[in-house]
Parts: sequence; C-alpha cells; structure tokens
Amino acid sequence: MLNSIISGTEITVPAFLICTAVSLLLGLGAALLSMYKNRHSQSFAVTLALLPAMVQVVIMLVNGNIGAGVAVAGAFGLVRFRSAPGTAREIGLIFLAVTLGIATGMGYVALAVAFFLIIALYGVALMSLRFGAGRANERTLRITIGENLDYEGLFDDLLDQYASRWELERVKTTNMGTLYELTYKVVLREPRVPKEFLDALRCRNGNLNIVCGRVTEKEAL
Repeated sequence: MLNSIISGTEITVPAFLICTAVSLLLGLGAALLSMYKNRHSQSFAVTLALLPAMVQVVIMLVNGNIGAGVAVAGAFGLVRFRSAPGTAREIGLIFLAVTLGIATGMGYVALAVAFFLIIALYGVALMSLRFGAGRANERTLRITIGENLDYEGLFDDLLDQYASRWELERVKTTNMGTLYELTYKVVLREPRVPKEFLDALRCRNGNLNIVCGRVTEKEAL
C-alpha cells in the first residue's frame, strides 16, 4: 500500500499526474497548516503550496543521476543563503513541504499523505494545547535613558512592584552614543500593562521612548 507507483527509471504520464496532484494538495494542506493560529503573508502561503510540486519535479528529473543530484543540492544551498531567515515554525513547514515533495517525487504518494496527516494532526494538537508557549504576562520592555543616568538599579524598585520576574537582557547605545537603550524581559503581575507603571518609568527616564510589547517568536529563539 505504501509502495512507490513509479517502477524503475521510467516515469509514465499517469504516475506524473498523480504525483503532481498529490503534491499540490499536500502543499495546500501545508499552507493551511501555516495559517492556523499564526500570522502569515500571502507570498509565504503561496510558496508553501507550490513547493512540494516543485521539489517533486526536481526529484523526478534527478532520478538516480548522482551528478544532477549534486547540482540540485548546490542550487538549494544558494537559495537558502539568498533567503531571509524566518521563524522556527516557518523553517519547519518548509522542511515539511520539501519532505513531501521528495516522497511524491519518488512515487510514494500514499506514504506522503499518511505522513502529512500524522504531522498535521500532531502539530495542531500541540498548538491547541499551547505546548512550549511562554507566559501570557511575559513582555519585552525597552527603555531609553540619557547618557548622564546610571542604569544600574535605576528601575529596580518599579520592576519589583509591577513584575513578578524580570531580567535586564541587553544594554546598547543609540543616537550617536548620547542615549542608552535598556531591554528587559519581564513577567507582569497583571495580564495588561498598567498605565501607572509606564507613567512611573517615564518620570525616571526623562519622558524618552518606552516600548512594552509581547515577546515575538523570533525574540524567543
């Protein structure tokens, strides 16, 4: 049942059409999986839907040719280094799409479908259970201060008052070295960001920029 529908090195028209149809359907499924409870762009969703079919054709063209296989590996490497890095979820979905394309390109359409269903159901279950998710009250806090202020201990009492846990992660200079930007990871005591907390911080930093937002996926890596 899970055997390849391609026998030998000869690829028939029916086998090619079946593999391509399955690749397109599985690519669409991977795109839908990427959109489940996640921010996404149209370009990424469309690319993910087309990727298994494109990989499938490449695998069919290689078909045991070692030289062509090396050339294809080099081409994939160039594409990787010319692409902007994405989130861990995006990279995982790209690997899934490539795996599906390899399976269908070798004729293992039933295996590709079974593998996609297992991964999709398992992934949806983990996301629904919020597996590995951070605390709902966790925030990234960026505070800008003047160069004349000593940032050591400057906001400790306020952070202890409004956050159950906090940590100074990074200090960098901005504006030609005339300002410091402090980056904290904080776990607030309340689900919302208290206005009085921000007002108190503004009084300490001379009303310069303050940014408090949720931890993004890229920041969590």
